[in-house]
Amino acid sequence: MELRIGVIGFGLRSTLIDYAHRPGGGSRVVAVCDPRPARRSEAARRYGAATCATAAELLRHELDAVFVLSPDHLHAEHAVAVLESGRAAYVEKPLATTVEDCDRILAAAVRTGSRLYVGHNMRHMPVVTAMRDLIAEGAVGRVTAIWCRHFVGHGGDYYFKDWHAERAKGTGLLLQKGAHDIDVIHWLAGGYSRTVSAMGALTVYGDIADRRTESDYKAAFDYDTWPPAAHTGLNPVVDVEDLSMVTMALDNGVFATYQQCHYTPDYWRNYTVIGTEGRVENFGDGPGALVRVWNRRHRGYAAEGDLVRPIVESDAREAGHGGADPAIVAEFVRFAHAGGPTATSPVAARNAVATACAATDSLRAGGALAEVPRLADGLSGYFEANADPGPSGNVACGPRP
Repeated sequence: MELRIGVIGFGLRSTLIDYAHRPGGGSRVVAVCDPRPARRSEAARRYGAATCATAAELLRHELDAVFVLSPDHLHAEHAVAVLESGRAAYVEKPLATTVEDCDRILAAAVRTGSRLYVGHNMRHMPVVTAMRDLIAEGAVGRVTAIWCRHFVGHGGDYYFKDWHAERAKGTGLLLQKGAHDIDVIHWLAGGYSRTVSAMGALTVYGDIADRRTESDYKAAFDYDTWPPAAHTGLNPVVDVEDLSMVTMALDNGVFATYQQCHYTPDYWRNYTVIGTEGRVENFGDGPGALVRVWNRRHRGYAAEGDLVRPIVESDAREAGHGGADPAIVAEFVRFAHAGGPTATSPVAARNAVATACAATDSLRAGGALAEVPRLADGLSGYFEANADPGPSGNVACGPRP
């Protein structure tokens, strides 16, 4: 049977849908909704799909699954509507912008029995899976600490020129961008954050007075815009932090830190995982990157490490986040068809949001220690039937069919 797919929101992540439209290959995009006429026209041109302006109209079509790609603050409204209609839902990360909305989405999945999948595509990124495999193989012993530095070199090109710059629409960038990395930290550690403490501020972009006046921003990247203070046309409201850092204590004894800066000259993520018998670290995070392991004694810095795993370049890996986008879409299509275990997890997605929200509260309270709200046992237990255990043996839950 060919999976009939609908799409809510045809914006920056619409490229994801190219991997879902496989007429004759198991899935077909049949309907797309977006409030913008130009985006509806583009969807009709690319897929020959029916188009409409609202989610309610979209759900009147004959559909088996729906991609929720709307702005983050609309995820809960749209995801719940999809689940209550009985369709499988792919919800782009972050799952929602508040803990309450995340729990509302999970409760809807439990109540209806509809399949819920969350688009944490970094669980399919080759550099992340290589590190996870090494940890699972025992290359560094038992994990005790994880550090992540996130260099967001294009923050001024994207996140401060549209709705991401507004607390009211995204909570903050520790959530919108950090949810990816917090989820990876939890996955590699095999546990979830229980307490956090964070600091940060709006250190550069708040001083830029040039703000856009048009209603819609079309993303653009210009290498010649430098230094970051040279950006123009920022979102009319800019009240989220462009520099932030959080320390996390996980429920299995692992400690972690996450640091994010939106005006670095380059864009990539660096993970360092330290265990009782060594450490693993990535250098680059796309095709051509290297993952190195140190698990012998050295005098000083041993640049080559003791084990190296290259991230091999290929056409597949070059496509969409190093190959993660086609992989995550393929997994969702399979899951929507037949259920079964998945690498991504609604519970883990919820806990990434809960951690990011607690960290944002801590940051805005001057670094006060904050507890991460726990998920109700009834909701957590529902998704554990097909849990994907983390490298340390802790359950990083996956959805059940």
